[in-house]
Amino acid sequence: MTTPTTPIRFMLYPSLGEVREHVRAELFGRALSERLGRPVVLELAPTYEALETEMAAGRVDMAWATAQQCDAFAPRARAVLRAVRSGSCHYHSALVCRADAPLTLETLQGKRAAWVTPRSAGGYLLPVRFLEEQGLRTDTLFSEQRFLGAYRKALHAVLSGEADVTAVFSSHEDEHAMRATMASYVGAEESRLMTFAFTPPALADGIVLTRRLSEADAAALVSILTRMNTDGSGMEMLMGPFRVEGFVLSPEGRTQTQAPLPRRARGAEYVVAELDGEERCRRLWAPTGKAFGRDVGGAEGRTLTEVLGTEAAEPLLSLMRAVRHGGADGRLEYRLEVEGETRWYAAEITPCAPVPGETRPRLGLMVRDVTEMRALQEPMYRLASFPLLHPEPLLELTMQGELRYGNPAANKAFPELLVEGARHPLVQAALQWAWQGAPAGEPAPTVHLEGRYWELTVAQLWNPEGLRVFARDVTLRKQMEARLIQADRLSALGSLAAAVGHEMNNPLAFMLANLSYAREELQRMGEALRTGDAAASEELGEVLEALSETAEGALRLKHIVQDLRTLSRKPPEHQARVELQPVLENALKLLRGQLNHRARLERDFFEIPAVDADEARLTQLFLNLLLNAVQSMNPADAASNVLRVAAYTGEDGEAVVEVQDTGKGLGPEELARLFEPFVATQPGSSGLGLSVSHAIVTSLGGTLRAESREGRGTLITITLPAAAAEASQPRQALLAG
Repeated sequence: MTTPTTPIRFMLYPSLGEVREHVRAELFGRALSERLGRPVVLELAPTYEALETEMAAGRVDMAWATAQQCDAFAPRARAVLRAVRSGSCHYHSALVCRADAPLTLETLQGKRAAWVTPRSAGGYLLPVRFLEEQGLRTDTLFSEQRFLGAYRKALHAVLSGEADVTAVFSSHEDEHAMRATMASYVGAEESRLMTFAFTPPALADGIVLTRRLSEADAAALVSILTRMNTDGSGMEMLMGPFRVEGFVLSPEGRTQTQAPLPRRARGAEYVVAELDGEERCRRLWAPTGKAFGRDVGGAEGRTLTEVLGTEAAEPLLSLMRAVRHGGADGRLEYRLEVEGETRWYAAEITPCAPVPGETRPRLGLMVRDVTEMRALQEPMYRLASFPLLHPEPLLELTMQGELRYGNPAANKAFPELLVEGARHPLVQAALQWAWQGAPAGEPAPTVHLEGRYWELTVAQLWNPEGLRVFARDVTLRKQMEARLIQADRLSALGSLAAAVGHEMNNPLAFMLANLSYAREELQRMGEALRTGDAAASEELGEVLEALSETAEGALRLKHIVQDLRTLSRKPPEHQARVELQPVLENALKLLRGQLNHRARLERDFFEIPAVDADEARLTQLFLNLLLNAVQSMNPADAASNVLRVAAYTGEDGEAVVEVQDTGKGLGPEELARLFEPFVATQPGSSGLGLSVSHAIVTSLGGTLRAESREGRGTLITITLPAAAAEASQPRQALLAG
């Protein structure tokens, strides 16, 4: 249950498709906040299913829900407020097709349907249920069914010929009302569409007030929402995103609302009239004496069609019939060509008090020209949408750190902001900037929150006094700065490695040459000794073995020098066509001594393409990776440890080698820095092995990827492009162990 210190979470289903509707929804939330005296945070659900999940889990206070969701959650809600459209809280679904390709229920077989979403009552559920009641199963009736996500998209699919039929919600079974509804989605293109069937009525969608709200908050919200369009405060524009005129308490609601306030006088009338039960004018007045380009003098006793003309009267007569049918107020916006100019009008019709002796109640009519207001809406929405749609967090604070406004990006990035208030680190940094009297435009200190860096720009507001704060995520820039610092270190290391390598190569060359000469001489002497003293010959063999080991050590020292050259981004000495399996086998032989005491080896070798590479570099690559895998496994668990080495041909013909261990694994932070220089994963390691391996693989045009979980081991995957003209071969098992 919410408390006065926590914000009210109001989640909307994902039907708001235009910028203006998002802006109106934001304004609607702010209006509720002001009237309730509590912060109301609006959140757009990504899907209908997500909204239902959040409601079922009890994580929302209010939800703008579909008709079916309202029905389902009504028994466990504080109250359900149903939407009122054209004077009714019930609505239908209308089946729509192109006017030049008319359809009937009998000619739907084999046609293509464009629906809104599986959870949309008017755009899918009602028409499907209606068709099935007529004995028409949609899965066999239509040749194609698609969900497009919005009424506008579904109607455009029919207009473009991509579909033959769709469904649109309708407050009443009336063609004129349907044309007004379709015009709100597709404009003048509505004349190319026609309605050929209506479903039976169903209760409308609406707002569910959940039991997370206190009874007092629920009662206050019921009072606010049911009066919002009737108290003369001009809040009716905020009903725009929901396409409703207001809300009424559903019979399932448990919270009692107060009696509605009397409707106040409205200004800016274009035409005001009182109509009798026969739809004739009892009184009619216009400020200028003209309406819709016609003289309206002497209107008493005449029908609306006679006074206003057929085109102007038809939508008003349609609305009148809807109001008489529903018994409540009705409102309609429609477009009309008047004296060669397109104008927009808003019509409202209200039932009057019964007159003794008359069987049908009189109706009050008011029509306003709203063309200029609609024209002003576009720049208003464009300006108002900036904070709402700005991709980075934007806040407005009082000088005491109280949050006046936070855009959706701020609510998403800092979900704890409303609860912590002035204690939040971001708010404290902004206030500190203001208290220090920093000059305008000077960045506030960077704030570090949960692994991300936020750079603040703070502007002083004067009327009313406060602060406007822009927060920019500079985590990537901070990471790039760290990489530049590391690159500078590598540049110095590269220069050092090149110089050290050059100095060491000369003595190494002498050493190898001398060892080779000594070995040849000793071999010659050994042949001579074999004819004489046997003991001397055996001693000579031991000397030869020692010299061979010395030569092997010298070669390994040379490889270390080459590692430093690789790290300094020197090109490889030479490349040739290399078969990978013998290189892998050789690397495993070199590690046999360490492997026998730590783990069991499993080999999964398949046919694999050759690559263009330097064989010595590949040997060092596999040695680094295999040695790292072996050393990550505890010798005490040798009986259960496994080192798996696999080689196969990838889907695109590339060579793939996998090295997987069952060692201690790596945490997310260690894994992210695994291939950085000087980051050691084993005690006593220099931290160069894996970074050099990464440099070798990338220099060959391949990739080196790591996956790891703490306590579960690590998987290293090497991918190398096949050698030129290497044909991809099917995978055939060569060796399994």
